[in-house]
Amino acid sequence: MDDDLRPWDVAAPLVRAAQRGDALAMDDLLKLITPYVTRLCASIAPADTADAVQESLLAVFRGLRGLRDPVAVYGWVRAVTVREAVRVARRTGAETPAEPEQIARLRDLLPAAGTDLTTEVRDLLARLPVQHRTVLVLRELEGLDERTMAELLDVPEGTVKSRLSRARSSFRKAWTR
Repeated sequence: MDDDLRPWDVAAPLVRAAQRGDALAMDDLLKLITPYVTRLCASIAPADTADAVQESLLAVFRGLRGLRDPVAVYGWVRAVTVREAVRVARRTGAETPAEPEQIARLRDLLPAAGTDLTTEVRDLLARLPVQHRTVLVLRELEGLDERTMAELLDVPEGTVKSRLSRARSSFRKAWTR
């Protein structure tokens, strides 16, 4: 792959071909986005990552024809994946809420060599309620602002801000233990 190509530049032609019914292009597209989908699902639905990934990829497969702008595929995939991962996490109910209160941002806790979360961070995230885990992942790992998160999660911006504040507090307190 050319170093100057962005992920959506690679994905857009596959999207167009898949929308025209090219099964091989659909397969290639799903293979291309699977690591991204898996990373999001592992952070939001850690107890049921495989189910969340499967549900997300299935939703992408089913809804791809409705995507109007193939270059926007990663934003659309993120929205679909977050929705499905939250749904799976809520369905399973495998949450043990952490107690509230100070630490560095999640991005600062990533290992220097890559983008995978450390085992400790993954464990702490898994213990947060799904709403808190979701806003932390979207803000700290995906870099989304409150307005964008509110639109993505279909909640008021104030709700996102309060969830983010509580999530950070819970994460900090659990981290310092």
